[in-house]
Amino acid sequence: MSHAPNPDLRSPRVYRSTLDAALELATRDGYANVTVEAIAATARVGKQTIYRWWPNKAAVLLEALNDRTGPASQVPDTGDITADLTAALQGVMNLLSTALGTIWRGLIADAQRDPRLAEDIRQTFFEPRMVRWEERLDAAIAAGQIRADVPTRCVVELLFGPVYYRLLLETDPLDPENAAARVDYLLNGLKP
Repeated sequence: MSHAPNPDLRSPRVYRSTLDAALELATRDGYANVTVEAIAATARVGKQTIYRWWPNKAAVLLEALNDRTGPASQVPDTGDITADLTAALQGVMNLLSTALGTIWRGLIADAQRDPRLAEDIRQTFFEPRMVRWEERLDAAIAAGQIRADVPTRCVVELLFGPVYYRLLLETDPLDPENAAARVDYLLNGLKP
């Protein structure tokens, strides 16, 4: 039975140059046009070195995006759930309005036909953030800032789902300047 190499044993220089090269190429040439060969050439590492740590370009780019966006622990917690939701929503929309949003679209598109990639996106990106948001929302419930009868996972989906809808379908701009209004819609509903 073969084992995947221990990620802790990767050369920091090779790791960093590979992730940076992947993002550079995807930003410049578009996600679909990136190849492992091009990443290796740009990073000045061997193609086999990349394949030792990642199965394909999507895995490299997912790790690069996770690296670039920071850890899930960066969920805001000022004690004011409205301010925290607004800051987080605005931050996500600002980030996805950059070339990183275009890369995300490519990864999510590939995930529709690659179950392993879909699972990796869920497990390495979305689930850790969901867990942190559920903890933050539980604290807001305990503080009496939001209703206790709405599942916290649903609140997270209601907050960020429309962002990904706009990102993936390009129905409208992400409009980070309207984050506060969107949080108000979420927290205060549509009742007159």
